[in-house]
Amino acid sequence: GADMVHLDVMDGVFVPNLSFGPPVIERIRPLTSMTLDVHLMMQYPDRLIPAFAKAGADIINIHAECASPLGDTLEEIRKLGKKAALTLKPATPAEAAFPWLDKLAMVLVMTVEPGFGGQKFMADMLPKIAALRSECRRRGLDTAIEVDGGINTETGPLCIAAGVDWLVAGSSLFHAMDPAAVVNVLHSK
Repeated sequence: GADMVHLDVMDGVFVPNLSFGPPVIERIRPLTSMTLDVHLMMQYPDRLIPAFAKAGADIINIHAECASPLGDTLEEIRKLGKKAALTLKPATPAEAAFPWLDKLAMVLVMTVEPGFGGQKFMADMLPKIAALRSECRRRGLDTAIEVDGGINTETGPLCIAAGVDWLVAGSSLFHAMDPAAVVNVLHSK
């Protein structure tokens, strides 16, 4: 019952964990028609944007805090026909995304420190979500807001009330006795 697949790509530098790269996404792409939201937790995502685009990513999501030039990297994503998204770590204010909002399909607000699953939801990120939603409305933009980290049947509705369009749920699904029931609850909010 999920609407898209969120794939966390970690380089072992930007975050201390290491995951997978374009070859895994290339193998996943033929298995689903769902949107592949590829979240690049990488120091230099610009070096692999073409590879992720070719592998089948639909949304390519880079961090505002990465070392790549944001404007150029976001433009490259768009030139390759993919949706560009920008992620904000918990310590990064909402305003860091404001200069790029008109070029973004989505902003991802991290409600945990990126790099490890199973962390506790940071409720103090809700005002950041509300600030992003308010700025998008003020400017007449349909930029989606996504949230990732500690999302479950209790925290998901709080995020939706603050203005979120997309919920990324990991541990709450993978540890659930009935993952479909969790998705159904999150969809109903």
